[in-house]
Amino acid sequence: MNPIKNEFKPSLGLIDGTMIVAGSMIGSGIFIVSTDISRNVGSAGWLIIVWLITALMTIMAAVSYGELSGMYPKAGGQYVYLKEAFNPLAGFLYGWSSFTVIQTATIAAVGVAFSRFTAYLVPEVGENNIIFTLGHLNISAAQLLAIALIVFLTYTNTRGIKGGKIIQNVFTTVKLLSLFGLIVAGFLFVKHSFWSENWQTGFNAMQLEKANGSFVLHGNWLPIGGTVLIGAVAASMVGSLFSSDAWNNVTFIAGEIKNPKRNIGLSLFLGTLIVSLVYITMNLMYLNALSLDQIAYPEGDRVAVAASTAVFGSAGAIVIAVMIMISTFGCNNGLILAGARVYYTMAQDGLFFKQAARLNKNTVPQWALWAQCCVACILCLSGGYNDLLDMIAFVVVLFYVLTIIGIFVLRAKAPNAERPYKAFAYPILPGLYILLGIIFCVFLLIFKPAYTLWGLGIVLAGIPVYFIAISSGKKSTGTNHE
Repeated sequence: MNPIKNEFKPSLGLIDGTMIVAGSMIGSGIFIVSTDISRNVGSAGWLIIVWLITALMTIMAAVSYGELSGMYPKAGGQYVYLKEAFNPLAGFLYGWSSFTVIQTATIAAVGVAFSRFTAYLVPEVGENNIIFTLGHLNISAAQLLAIALIVFLTYTNTRGIKGGKIIQNVFTTVKLLSLFGLIVAGFLFVKHSFWSENWQTGFNAMQLEKANGSFVLHGNWLPIGGTVLIGAVAASMVGSLFSSDAWNNVTFIAGEIKNPKRNIGLSLFLGTLIVSLVYITMNLMYLNALSLDQIAYPEGDRVAVAASTAVFGSAGAIVIAVMIMISTFGCNNGLILAGARVYYTMAQDGLFFKQAARLNKNTVPQWALWAQCCVACILCLSGGYNDLLDMIAFVVVLFYVLTIIGIFVLRAKAPNAERPYKAFAYPILPGLYILLGIIFCVFLLIFKPAYTLWGLGIVLAGIPVYFIAISSGKKSTGTNHE
């Protein structure tokens, strides 16, 4: 039997870290969610404002995390920051939420997005092809393909960090080049430009009329303002924030980053900046290639397919399908690679299954990887992952806000601690993020209470689990390393 290894091998450089940030962020969202945003805010100006606010919040949070990553350059990232700033319970609640919904549900959603667009090329793996029934659940070929993808990427990551790094770098590079190519083509080769027509809407916020709580297909655009507009922006940002999430995954693998005190902070900034620029220019391309109605109601709610078709004709759908397959494949690799490191670190602290504290002969947390895989696969089978997006967005931003509050707490608790990198424009930018994040969460609770309350419930359900964990941890073997 191989001895248990308890140390990661630093083998990832700045470029690798940046590729993990960018690759984990770009999944399927940018190809889809602008449709829902345009229905909510109804003008070219407000569509871009939603993405600008999202970019601002993402970059502000990322550069603020640079201070924490420099102070605690070890595996676990956000779990460690919350534990050090507040207490072990705060860290555990993040890890618990990550395992039950944040990381695993995102892996499931990205996996099924891969399947949906693979069905453009291979219709047999579509959601309409029901393979068998499990109780009240109809299990489709798309769900089984998503599970196969998650299992495959989990297996490759159990073979060592090198394979995961190669997959991440190759697929992230390809997806970035593809996106830049589509953006350029959308401006240079589109048959008819809607740019001037769309910008006539300016910053006059509108919303499609609703019936029974749902937008009316090709209904009238109604002007909105005040709290209705704020609520519309908050609802819109569910999708844009989901599309921009997972940038913090690089902090989970700090134990495998070379010179982490420098490279994690830099990779956070560079990765989020690159993706934010891509997302904003992608939406500007949509405004050039499609009318506002076409953005709001493309066939199948796939706005990128509509834009690509406007550029490449009938081949457009295939172009986007291939791009999303590449994008989601690389995205899920980054999510799977990084997420398991959180559970490994929790297990080291006696707050997760003790088997997760083991590294295999390839110096990776194999048991934690497979545990994460199992939960993600169950969420694939549930078929309810789309309904989890509101829940994910609320919980994610809630913990981002709490973590950035931790910067203020640690400045007071440990004023003399080594800080190789300090949060940019402290306390203004971190404070602004906290304010924006709280506003977002409050309005999400008001306008979309069903799933956000479920998200809050999942977080709070972790409290009794924590006390059970620390109680059983006292009886476990000595894997607790503070």
